Amino acid sequence: MSIEDVYSIPGRGTVVTGRIERGQIKKGDEVEIVGLRETKKTTCTGVEMFKKEVVGIAGYNVGCLLRGIERKEVERGQVLAKPGTITPHKKFEAEVYILKKEEGGRHSGFVSGYRPQMYFRTTDVTGVINLPEGSPMIMPGDNANLL
Repeated sequence: MSIEDVYSIPGRGTVVTGRIERGQIKKGDEVEIVGLRETKKTTCTGVEMFKKEVVGIAGYNVGCLLRGIERKEVERGQVLAKPGTITPHKKFEAEVYILKKEEGGRHSGFVSGYRPQMYFRTTDVTGVINLPEGSPMIMPGDNANLL
């Protein structure tokens, strides 16, 4: 589940909200908070949807109460997952097509070191594009393998 928002409820604890992408979550499940910071393990002490306790399944927008987690330890963009099922990455390789101006894309090309804003689930980060050797510039309309 990608975390969309975080709330602190006095007397209860910290609640994270979001849409479950796959699997299910229920009260008492062990979970990990992954991404953007160090991975943290905790226990889900409650799952609610529209103020009713539920077993959350894929497609549900739920709030999950987390044991022992402070509001400042979790943020939008992190992922709530079953322990060991996902790992965060800082680098990836992509095969891309750069849209032309007429297709709603770029007006100009870019070189290695270009720093675009990248959007993943509920967060955005500034990335760095490294072009393959022998490609001094990528122009709109080009296909490329990027790192």
